[in-house]
Amino acid sequence: MKENNQLKVEDTFGFLWILLIGVALFLGYRTYTYMQQMPIETEDAALYQQPSVFAHKDRDLAKGSRVKVLKHKYNWVYVKTNEDQYGWMGTWMINSKYKNPVTKLSEATIVIDAGHGGADSGALSTNGKKEEKTFTLRYAKQLQSKLKKAGARVYMTRDSDKTVSLSKRPELAEKVHADAFISFHFDSSPQDNSASGYTTYYYHKDNGSFRLAKDINSQLTSMGLDNRGVDFGNFLVLRDNTQPAVLLESGYINSDRDLSFIDDSSYQNKVTSDVVKGLQLYFEGKDENALIADDPN
Repeated sequence: MKENNQLKVEDTFGFLWILLIGVALFLGYRTYTYMQQMPIETEDAALYQQPSVFAHKDRDLAKGSRVKVLKHKYNWVYVKTNEDQYGWMGTWMINSKYKNPVTKLSEATIVIDAGHGGADSGALSTNGKKEEKTFTLRYAKQLQSKLKKAGARVYMTRDSDKTVSLSKRPELAEKVHADAFISFHFDSSPQDNSASGYTTYYYHKDNGSFRLAKDINSQLTSMGLDNRGVDFGNFLVLRDNTQPAVLLESGYINSDRDLSFIDDSSYQNKVTSDVVKGLQLYFEGKDENALIADDPN
């Protein structure tokens, strides 16, 4: 009888031991799963079918819910929710500090701004027949093609001859959380044929814009026109932009000499190719010497 009782006690302890191991494994798995998840700390989180704010939105996600990140693409992540739902989220939707670091151009989201357009012709050539808006769109489309070939995600503020308000241009960069914003323009002097050269402008110096301007300008070499360097520019598309942003004045359209370059296909190819090189330099985090008109420091 005593042996039977001892066996029962041992069986009970054995069962309890197995139960404790099972509970420990379950809790360990739950803890591991929990640690793999990220808490959503913003109010505007949602699941999208594709990695784009312009894609179909499947559902909103409540602040405080948790998701598991499965993969990255550009500045988006593919996630799994606790309800086993899958979808894409912008990294900024998780929390304001979480961002997949972009270290190469193929991972970047770029907004290209073709200045002016539609009713706004921009500056004119000396004979009044050449309009700035035509060239800005031409250069923007060339850059778009080259960046897409490099694997970047590209958005255009306009892709045809249409009017786009100044405020809408930086708004697009904010909406898609662009890694860089490039605005094409062509300068004009008060008197025809009185100025020449190209300039790279920035506004903010603490959000990457100044370094982006330096890196792009450093690649704009052997252009045939004078490099007027990097300079501060109080332009709305830069000022109202919290993303790294530059504005390129790629020659004076009311200079007959500059216009001969601006309207030349080889110059257009050189400018856009050098901008790509500058972006590659920027995302790789390198810092080569740049010609600087005014050093903000």
